[in-house]
Amino acid sequence: MATLMPSASAFNGPLETGVRAVFVLHAHFPRAVDLNRLTAMDYLVVRTSVLDGPADLHPPTPIMSPVTQVRRKSVQSAVALMMSRGLIEQVVDQSGILFQAGDNAEFFVTALQTPYLRQLYDRAEWLAGYFQNYSDGAFDDLMRNLLTNWVSEFQDEASGPAL
Repeated sequence: MATLMPSASAFNGPLETGVRAVFVLHAHFPRAVDLNRLTAMDYLVVRTSVLDGPADLHPPTPIMSPVTQVRRKSVQSAVALMMSRGLIEQVVDQSGILFQAGDNAEFFVTALQTPYLRQLYDRAEWLAGYFQNYSDGAFDDLMRNLLTNWVSEFQDEASGPAL
């Protein structure tokens, strides 16, 4: 009998990541965001406690960094999937390529009523409110600080317990 090996985490396939992206972009509408911010928000929407927000939606993982190439590629694939369904739209302006909730996002978000997805949307709305007045520079500074803290924690854990 063949053994099935998962190719992606249960939480990070294109569909799951795409649903998170639609919920985040819907909560931020009409604001459009670039792929870097959307990638960071994909992490933060399930890890709101790092911003002193609601309890995390997903269980802890050993690798806490939100800005890995793997996550970015997953978000890119998810955005493409959701764009093909009219749930996310690409916007091009002077700042570059941005993404916002598409025409079908409202129906999609309101049609999905599971307890998990309601909690996800509550956190997406909380996140939109938290970052409402953040400039791109302030957002980038926050993410840089969070990443520095995670790298420091990882290095502390890798070096073993203090004697």
